[in-house]
Amino acid sequence: MNFRRTLILLAVFLTSLTACYEDLGDYDINMPENPGLTNLDTVYKANVGDSLIITPKLSVQNTSDFEFEWRITVIETGQVFNYKGSSLKTIFGLQAKRYPARLTVINKSNGMRYFYNFSIEGKTQFGSGTSVLSQENGKTQFSFIKPDGTVQARLYEAMHQKDLPANPRYLYLLKNQFTGNTPLGYWIITSNGGVRLEHNTMLEDPKNPSTLANNFFDAPETINIGSLKAQSQGVLTGVINGKLYGGTTSTWDQAATYGMFGFPADGDYELASSFILSSAQNGTYFIGFDKNRKQFLRFNLYGAPMYFGTQYAVSSTTIFDPLNVGMDLIHMEQLNNADCFAYFKGTDGKVYELKFNVEFNGPFQFTPQHKRVFVNQSIIDANTLWQGAKVGVIYLASGNKVYRYNPLNEELRDLAPDLGGKKVTMIKLSEDEQTLVVGVENELHYLDISTGKNGAFIKKISGIPGTPVDMAVR
Repeated sequence: MNFRRTLILLAVFLTSLTACYEDLGDYDINMPENPGLTNLDTVYKANVGDSLIITPKLSVQNTSDFEFEWRITVIETGQVFNYKGSSLKTIFGLQAKRYPARLTVINKSNGMRYFYNFSIEGKTQFGSGTSVLSQENGKTQFSFIKPDGTVQARLYEAMHQKDLPANPRYLYLLKNQFTGNTPLGYWIITSNGGVRLEHNTMLEDPKNPSTLANNFFDAPETINIGSLKAQSQGVLTGVINGKLYGGTTSTWDQAATYGMFGFPADGDYELASSFILSSAQNGTYFIGFDKNRKQFLRFNLYGAPMYFGTQYAVSSTTIFDPLNVGMDLIHMEQLNNADCFAYFKGTDGKVYELKFNVEFNGPFQFTPQHKRVFVNQSIIDANTLWQGAKVGVIYLASGNKVYRYNPLNEELRDLAPDLGGKKVTMIKLSEDEQTLVVGVENELHYLDISTGKNGAFIKKISGIPGTPVDMAVR
């Protein structure tokens, strides 16, 4: 009985298997057309601040039935950037990291979606090159020149989709010389403010104060920049609202508060814009000029700039009296951390050159050396550009001319570069002081100023937006 039942069950089972097998392929399934995507890599390398373009291809004939959606995700912040179009075209403005991305191809006729994952690896192309600050039709522009001479014009505007503050003045790439020239970012300084950029990405610094107003522990109501200089510790120091401010160095140089401005050097004074910053083995000091009392002032750096005013001895007042100069300061330069030169507009309308030495790290003495009418009155005014060199000469630019001036013998030599008659708006010495870069409208001219060259032409970079104001080399 059990044997018979087993045979019956086995027959039923085999019949079922046969029925299932014979049913295979009875259905005609009409699958939607696959887009057949090609030309899409798994990883794309994108330079920060440069164009990122990805253009995949479809193998189908009717490509109009398909649309593309792109997504880039920043995992750390949760931000998602979405784009549409058959190609992904954007200025890559993220940091130098790897980001997950996805392309979604949508068949509009039936709603089918096809997903393709890939990655974008951010790279910085700003490890070497030249940054340029310029003014174009009243707008401040920040551009970058690659080592091959390619100009990425209006870089800040392209990456941030907004304008910089007006009236550009200075561009600094700050470095801490005491920690192996650690780069600490760029400062773009304008007449009434400034913006800080991260040096690898050229984005507004996410960790540190990104504007000059935010770089104060207690910001003044208004900010009027007289002049600013970079200290060797990688912080800014200078004349703001007629007072001397210095960036703090009392913490780790990677801390967000490093370089921030505290209170100015306390004292009864109002500084002219030009000042001297001198750093030597025995300390750092500043020479300022009180534009109201018309006298030279002493400041020393003890963690922060401290005002000592006229607390210094004067070797002699026969040549001129530093406590009562009686003229308006135009500019000051110190050469070789020794000889100082100051240029003044006298009450008689003439420009005077004053030479002096100081010992402001002790015994705190001021030594006048000469006072004379400057050799060429016509080239000195409020718009004259100055660059003092360690070899003891001063480069000046006035109008469409560039000069090399030697104070020892009053030789004023026209470097005679061919600038096309354009007005000079910038001069900048290279770090080794063998090259002088001259900025005119839309151009940078590189001149050889090594011994015997007298400003011989080296090369020209074109494509600068507007007129150059300052530059920084990395």
